[in-house]
Amino acid sequence: MYKLHAFCQSGNSYKAALMLDLLGQPWEPVLVDFFQGQTRTSQYREDVNEMGEAPVLEDGDLRLTQSGVILTHLSRKHGRFGGEGEAQQREVLRWLLYDNHKFTSYFATYRFLYSLADAAPDPAVMNFLRARFEVPFGIVDKHLQKSDFMVGDSPTIADFSLCGYLFYPPEESGYDVRANHPAMATWLHRIQALPGWRGPYENMPGERIAPKPRT
Repeated sequence: MYKLHAFCQSGNSYKAALMLDLLGQPWEPVLVDFFQGQTRTSQYREDVNEMGEAPVLEDGDLRLTQSGVILTHLSRKHGRFGGEGEAQQREVLRWLLYDNHKFTSYFATYRFLYSLADAAPDPAVMNFLRARFEVPFGIVDKHLQKSDFMVGDSPTIADFSLCGYLFYPPEESGYDVRANHPAMATWLHRIQALPGWRGPYENMPGERIAPKPRT
């Protein structure tokens, strides 16, 4: 059985958890105590992931890190969600790289500072981050105006990567993705309708944390 080291606030962990669910594969969650600093300990970096991050997927003797690598491995192993043919597979990779570099990175940081970090964020930093994620959000929304999914007519790991942080409640980021980007809203509804779909607070370990009050 797969083991996934994860915690429920991590959208990158959710990408892997969602993929396992949609594949119908049984898996065991292993809680990573991120908020108590587990990933920053030398023991975690020596025993689990030298990069000090989650998720980590255990597949027998194989241990994988980085959500894009995990998604690609599972897609190839189970022969699903990887795109049809070489051209689509290139497109899947293109969107995975775009997600990791721009789409997820800025929004995930914005959400963390907005509601999970101990100290209230600097407004200038938040304005910078919002400007950085709204551009790729607009690009993806425009792309989805002419396509049901990111690549072809069926869901792929490109979709599962891009949606990783978008199923969290809007109050955790102060940004309503679905209201601001209607094509993305319809796309997220399509993903939710896939057999086996569960939300991040349903399928991952840990306790939900209420957004911290900001004054």
